Amino acid sequence: MSLNTGNTPNSMDFKDTIQTYLKHWKWFVFSAVIAVALAFFYLRYTTPQYAAQAQIKIIEEDGSSSELSVFKDLDIFSQSGNAVLDEIEMLQSRSNLTDVVKKLKLNISTTAIGNIMNTELYESPRPFKINFLAPDSIINNSKFSFYINYSSESTFGYREKEDDPAKVFSFGKNIKTPAGDIIITPTNTNLNSYKDKKFQISIRPLGEVAQSYQKKLKINQLDKLSNIVDISLTDPIQKKAIDIINELVKNFNENGVIDRKAAADRTSDFINDRITQIASSLSSVDQNAVDFMTTKGISDIGSQTNINLSTGASNQQELEEARYQLMVADAMKEEVDNQNGYQLLPSNIGLTDQSISNNTATYNKLVAERKRLLESSNEKNPIIVSLDQQIAGLKSTIRSSLSGMTENLSLKLNSLAGQQSRINSSLYSAPKNQQALRDITRKQQTTESLYLYLLQKREESQIGYASAAAKSKIIDGAYASSPFPVSPKRNVVLLASLILGLLLPFSIIYVIDLLDNKIHNKTDLEKIVSDIPVLAELPKLTKKSQKIVINDDRSVLAESLRIFRTNLDYLITTKKDVGNRNNIIYITSSVPGEGKTFVSSNLSMIFSSTNKKVLLIGADVRNPKLNFFFDKGKKEINQLGTSSGKSNLGLTEYLYDDSLTSKDVINSLLVHSNSIDVIYSGKIPPNPAEILMSERYAALLEEVRTKYDYIIVDTAPMMVVSDTLVISEFADHIIYVTRADVTEKTVVDFPLKLKKEGKLKNLSFVVNGVKESNLGYGGSYGYGYGLAEKKWWKFWA
Repeated sequence: MSLNTGNTPNSMDFKDTIQTYLKHWKWFVFSAVIAVALAFFYLRYTTPQYAAQAQIKIIEEDGSSSELSVFKDLDIFSQSGNAVLDEIEMLQSRSNLTDVVKKLKLNISTTAIGNIMNTELYESPRPFKINFLAPDSIINNSKFSFYINYSSESTFGYREKEDDPAKVFSFGKNIKTPAGDIIITPTNTNLNSYKDKKFQISIRPLGEVAQSYQKKLKINQLDKLSNIVDISLTDPIQKKAIDIINELVKNFNENGVIDRKAAADRTSDFINDRITQIASSLSSVDQNAVDFMTTKGISDIGSQTNINLSTGASNQQELEEARYQLMVADAMKEEVDNQNGYQLLPSNIGLTDQSISNNTATYNKLVAERKRLLESSNEKNPIIVSLDQQIAGLKSTIRSSLSGMTENLSLKLNSLAGQQSRINSSLYSAPKNQQALRDITRKQQTTESLYLYLLQKREESQIGYASAAAKSKIIDGAYASSPFPVSPKRNVVLLASLILGLLLPFSIIYVIDLLDNKIHNKTDLEKIVSDIPVLAELPKLTKKSQKIVINDDRSVLAESLRIFRTNLDYLITTKKDVGNRNNIIYITSSVPGEGKTFVSSNLSMIFSSTNKKVLLIGADVRNPKLNFFFDKGKKEINQLGTSSGKSNLGLTEYLYDDSLTSKDVINSLLVHSNSIDVIYSGKIPPNPAEILMSERYAALLEEVRTKYDYIIVDTAPMMVVSDTLVISEFADHIIYVTRADVTEKTVVDFPLKLKKEGKLKNLSFVVNGVKESNLGYGGSYGYGYGLAEKKWWKFWA
């Protein structure tokens, strides 16, 4: 029986769900407080990380592009051809960072040992100076740490492990270490301020330190098509992060200048060799012209052959240009073929094939990068192996391009030579002297133009060397992006800990509730039994609680039993037949331990408190428990003088012995101030089910039905034995007791099935042992109404 409040099922389910968590609010508060406390502890003892950032613009080199640039128009390999990405990789390369670590001496650190946290000395002056006597090549590849502390103004303690006993040394004395001999000298005259302080000096390999900063360094392109690059770095010491970024950009620019000057030097040397050869050829042509004109006495050229000569001169110039291109291409090819190692190739030497010039520039850039990497690594390094593969690929591409160019130039030379032959045939009709002079003049002009062209290229190369610019322009130098640490973020950590603290009990309660298949209160049971009434829910008692209610009892148990009595009276009244008092009530359960005897006993007491005649019968003859509640040996239970029952006789004796009457087994008891009649179960028979099927049992119920207002029968558990089903036909009402947190929801299907089959009539339920936090409307608001209970905060008022 439940009161309909008008709430929809969905809203009720939502309220129940919320209530499931709200009743555990103490755990939420406790978990949140612990989580926030741990967060404060974490923030207090975690080393903060500070950020520094800078912004630069990458300056692309004119005339140098990737060998895949020809595919840009087709939008193929566009990312590979992005020169900015290549420069970013070079900027954050291990070799570049190794140079930075070496210049800033970041591989050697001094840390002040504290009680809780250690502090690295970077901005503040170090109280001592360490001089390494070993070569830098050894120091830069050593991994070693030691501890020192000041003993006096002239001595200090030295130990290689923190817990080792200190060895006392004088300042300026050689100390042998795994990294070589060192000398420690003080840098501060006031050494007393450092007394009893311990310092750790750590030496790490350059590559290891560079790799650690490489992981923390972040370099991002502002936009896909932009040359602007953002650089950021986090470190416990913000000044160190600023210095690293500034030195990184500086070293990157210096390396770029060195690479460009090296390429310009190589180009200049190549052009000088070509100029020497052409100068010799030009001198020979000039001398031939002078000798010919002197010998032949030629001073002027007839105008009649101007047209043919002009055409021949143009053709001859193209022929000589082709020969020069072929000569340069052959020389370049020979240079590539004869090159065994990884050396720079001459660039910008006047080849008309732009792809060869671009590939040569890219090749020189990779060779320079490889050379720089070898300064801090070896040829087996994966990065160098990758560069070797790229260089070999580019060399193959250049060789193939040169081969193709020489073949094309050869064909062009053949074509031009044939054309020149035809022009010459027309000129041979002119005087031979004039023709010979024109040939010498044309060769002289062509050679001279090539000579001047190479002189121009040499000047351009020298200008390029002198004006070699940095690879990047600094827009914003390194600066502290924020005075507050970027990690850990205080507000984020506190909020996350609070959420985690609330989420942990929520998750535990959710999982427990998800796996829970028990009945906890009246509401849970009503959802299962649907239209079958649930008469009451009884609270869970403590070990010190009174097990039997008494008159004027205002406890939660007493109030819940009064609600039970009221609801049961309503059922009895509405279903009473003419001539039938409808007063035989069976109390049963699924299994032992669910409290059916407790419910039977207290229901009898609550009825008797209203001056009703109540008979309590112990029909659980297999496991009798009524003696526990109504033991006549207890001081609060008295035998009334009007009772004729014998203490050693019970229901089983009455059913066996036809000579016994009901008066012989009925015990009239005064429990506290309530009078109640009890028929105990008696001795445990060998055949309980058969004895309960005796006609005397039905006769007994018919006899007492008219004498008592209520007859409450404590029966056996239904899922364990069949005793209750055998006598269920004599019951007017069957009250099925379930125990909160014990009875599984699926168990309730058993009595529901029996009711559906017609084996149980007027079935109703009671939930026993409900926790105070799970009690329903009555438990929350009505139980104990009228008692003036002081709030906990008013105890000291």
